[in-house]
Amino acid sequence: MNSVINHKINITSQNKTWLFVPATRIDRVAKAFASGADAVIVDLEDAVAPESKADAREALQQYHDSAGYQPIWVRVNKAGREEFFKDIVLCQKMPNLAGVLLAKAEQVADIESVYQLTNLPVIALIESAIGLYQIDSMAKAVGLAAFSYGFLDLCNDLRVQVDTPAADIIANQIRYQLILTSKVHQLAAPIDTVYPDFNDEIGLSARVNLWSQMGMSGMLCIHPKQVAVVKQALQPTDEALSFAQRVVEEYERSGQAVFEIDGQMADAPVIESSRQLLDK
Repeated sequence: MNSVINHKINITSQNKTWLFVPATRIDRVAKAFASGADAVIVDLEDAVAPESKADAREALQQYHDSAGYQPIWVRVNKAGREEFFKDIVLCQKMPNLAGVLLAKAEQVADIESVYQLTNLPVIALIESAIGLYQIDSMAKAVGLAAFSYGFLDLCNDLRVQVDTPAADIIANQIRYQLILTSKVHQLAAPIDTVYPDFNDEIGLSARVNLWSQMGMSGMLCIHPKQVAVVKQALQPTDEALSFAQRVVEEYERSGQAVFEIDGQMADAPVIESSRQLLDK
């Protein structure tokens, strides 16, 4: 069986914003990168109508072979479907891809087949109750780099009413499950789902604060204007940076395991979190 060659660390520290571009609008890829997105995902699945998928693949191939190509991720259709196999054949013809997002992932074999056929890292999108139920087993898949999830699809499958307090509870439970499973299996921290209202900067910032505080690694974006909002929301405050700096400096100066900064006790967990913040 193939081994993963550092695929688990390629996306952890650098990729915070993942911007979707429909494969039918390849002309938008350059604009997507210009927006400052850390990663661009060309979508061959939901964003492309069945009758347009062949043309979309051809456009994607032409972009990959062009002089202006920049490494992109590709979202392929659900494993087992006819369109999935066509997508994989296309990926095999594009050796300079960054990786593959597998839509509606539900079993280990699907993830491993993508990796074995393309030799590319795989992000598994959890979009069904079955997929959510199987995340612990899928986390063992060779080639898996990280999890993300499609919340609207999950709500439809679970019969959860969106935009309700109940939906918020379910969303946080999903995040918790993905975060815990990813940590146990040494995957990159999961990537949060899309925020549908790309004109709601306040709501988007609040969402970013939520998932980043929970320990997720990044967010799927559907519009270029979301990229700057996400990055701004991820910036630590001056107060937080100042406190972290003083904690680390005092620890390195004194060597004490426990000490006081601004009336707060600083011990091993505080020192470690301060270092992590400064490293970011």
